[in-house]
Amino acid sequence: METVSIATSSGYELPGLRQAIIRLLEPIGGISAFISSGDRVLLKPNMLSAKEPDLAVTTHPNVVRVVAELVREAGGIVLIGDSPGFGGFVRVAEKCGIYDAARESGAALVEFNEAVELQGIGTFRSIRLARAYYEADKIINLPKLKTHEMMTMTCAVKNLFGAVIGAEKAGWHLKAGSSRQLFARMLLEIYLLKKPALNIVDAVTAMEGNGPGSGDPIKLGLLIAGVNPVAVDVIAGRLAGIPADLLHIEREAASMGLPGALIKDILLCGSPIEAIPGIRFRLPAGLDVQFGLPPFLIRALKSHLTSYPAADVKTCVLCGICRDACPPAAITIQYSALSVDNTRCIRCWCCRELCPHNAMKTKRGLLLRILMLISGTKTA
Repeated sequence: METVSIATSSGYELPGLRQAIIRLLEPIGGISAFISSGDRVLLKPNMLSAKEPDLAVTTHPNVVRVVAELVREAGGIVLIGDSPGFGGFVRVAEKCGIYDAARESGAALVEFNEAVELQGIGTFRSIRLARAYYEADKIINLPKLKTHEMMTMTCAVKNLFGAVIGAEKAGWHLKAGSSRQLFARMLLEIYLLKKPALNIVDAVTAMEGNGPGSGDPIKLGLLIAGVNPVAVDVIAGRLAGIPADLLHIEREAASMGLPGALIKDILLCGSPIEAIPGIRFRLPAGLDVQFGLPPFLIRALKSHLTSYPAADVKTCVLCGICRDACPPAAITIQYSALSVDNTRCIRCWCCRELCPHNAMKTKRGLLLRILMLISGTKTA
């Protein structure tokens, strides 16, 4: 059985949040069960982009601060690191409040700018991860619970994709992003190369709708913790009311036979899940609902069965950020207009995720609109 703990927290105010995190960790042994004196402990928050904490794009800085303080009290040496999807590391840390959280807790900020090449353990022959991440004695994974236009949900497993440095993320989107199953397997193999010692999910305020960067904050009032990020994600998906068949990482973990992929094998402790009010997150507009259609039909009808990005001419300033970040180079700017080649687009949604002006919108193919209408699927 994989143990997952749940605790409630009314907000991010420090005294109450600290007690909530201590209460969260008590059923799994407390912070001292994971940290030994002298350990170099890397905290891996979600630092997607330079957004204010109340927008729920990044892990809240007070969650990072409290965990850093607890690790230091246990004798650990605290590092905080990530590789933002867009923007310089220091600027993102300053904007989302993690720069101050590091300073106030005595932690050191570490930018992921140097990689080590590791032998793959399954489908992928080699994977390059940030040296600071791989060489840390312990990893504490601090994801934010959010919807995700490509993977439906981003939480503990997906947050570890931040261990891939900078522009190399685009390469992985190009290599594996045309298939959600393959991309999920890649994420799981990254997790297995360097397993976190502990995962603590910030779901006090989560994100629904067009996550991970353009969705809407939703008050959940929860913290989730566990050693196994797959099990943590299974519980997070249930708390968010996301249908299990749309959780690509969890489905792939089950097909790989990984522990924690099945809810029957998870032991819940802390706040009982039955006592938590049922919430059903609005799903991303870019979600593809293909209802088990055969792969050959999906390929043939790709433009009609999927959503695809399109620029809003009223808000697009032609800055070129989406074009430069697009893994398959499907975006061009010509004659003062931005266009997307839907035959090249792999629906990774990096363009929407990284657009600082929220100018990249979602359009749905005709058959997708019909299927979603028939099924009653609700999205942003």
